[in-house]
Amino acid sequence: MKLDAIINQPVIETERFDLRPLRRSDLGLIEHYASDERVARMTTSIPHPLPPGLIEGFIARAMTESRDEDVWAIDGSKDGGNELKGVISLKKLDRNQSEVAYWVAPIFWNSGIASLAVEALVTANPMKNDTMFASVFQDNPASARVLTHCGFQYLGDAESFAVARDATVPTWTYSHKLI
Repeated sequence: MKLDAIINQPVIETERFDLRPLRRSDLGLIEHYASDERVARMTTSIPHPLPPGLIEGFIARAMTESRDEDVWAIDGSKDGGNELKGVISLKKLDRNQSEVAYWVAPIFWNSGIASLAVEALVTANPMKNDTMFASVFQDNPASARVLTHCGFQYLGDAESFAVARDATVPTWTYSHKLI
């Protein structure tokens, strides 16, 4: 059965863009942006160089009914711009907690897109969680500012494996109480 997008996943609207479920038509732009070493190096799971078929599998998993993570495209077509500006996800950790992760295409860095996307996800709280968590690499203070701007509180230092760096990297961990 082919789906253009997940029916049960909400569209989250902002004034500048919408967070909408991924579509198969997002493949080209996601591959283009995710293959950028700068994007890959700021995530835990995107390898560099990007292997063929990886993003196609990612989109297929995001479009299945049985998944543990909701993934949205940051769709900027509302302002007449590029349809895909990045990706944001919310992964269920347990019945009351989730983890937010995101990346924004480098051409949109320093535009406020990441802050607005995280803020929209926190406000919508689509999983109806009590707490959201997030981690950022310590060499990415811009993402740390996004989280604190959106109400996340610093919890402490940790480490995460970064596939593109093939190394464990120091991170800062944050939480946001929602209820």
